[in-house]
Parts: sequence; structure tokens; C-alpha cells
Amino acid sequence: MEQLVSVIAKALVDHPEDVRVNVVEKEHLVVFELSVHPDDVGKVIGKQGRIAKALRTVVTSAAVKLDKRVTVDIMS
Repeated sequence: MEQLVSVIAKALVDHPEDVRVNVVEKEHLVVFELSVHPDDVGKVIGKQGRIAKALRTVVTSAAVKLDKRVTVDIMS
């Protein structure tokens, strides 16, 4: 899952070397903290948050087998 978030984010940004994914696991929640270069934050979020929403949808769909809630937080 962490690799999935990383691959998608690297395809969207101009500075793929600055993409970092930190995983925070709690009881029934997994949070993927995505940090990118400051110039690329807008590209990852997209107009009206559409790209961020699509990224969260893909990760949520891939996590169905984990039996945990999954979310993606974009850190600036």
C-alpha cells in the first residue's frame, strides 16, 4: 500500500525524489502521510481536491482486504 501511494504520487509531481510516505498504524486505522516538494503540493491536491480524492479512493479500494480504515493525508 505504501508503495502504491508512492508510485502514484511520483507520477504526478515534478520532483519525484522528494516524495515521502510515512505510515502511521493505529488499532483500526492506517494513515499514509504523503509529503512532497512545496511546489508540488497543488499538483497532488488538484483542482477542488479532485486528485487527492481520487488517490484516497484508490487506496481505500486496495485496502478492502486489510479490514482496516485507510486514509491518505497530504503534508505540506
